[in-house]
Amino acid sequence: MMAAQAAAQPPRPIDAAPPFTTTLSNNVPLAFGMDEQQTARALGAPLTYISGRPGEEILLALRTAGGSGFFDRRDRLYLQFRAGRLTGWRGDWGRNWMWQSP
Repeated sequence: MMAAQAAAQPPRPIDAAPPFTTTLSNNVPLAFGMDEQQTARALGAPLTYISGRPGEEILLALRTAGGSGFFDRRDRLYLQFRAGRLTGWRGDWGRNWMWQSP
């Protein structure tokens, strides 16, 4: 009887799944410090002035996000700028009129 030598196989590479945050449907391509033009380009939507003095304003981006096929969904995204740079943002999806009772 001949003895077979045992040989270890190299480990197979692990298929790394993307981080959870990259798979979210509400993933926004924004970064702190962007200026107004970079922000508008990243969102693919024009920015509308809401309030504040020059360089310290709050702007609004209306983003159309698909919807059901019958209705487009328009999400409001409020953007805070200080010294002309993006310092924060907040999404506002409003009230869902589809579920209101008559």
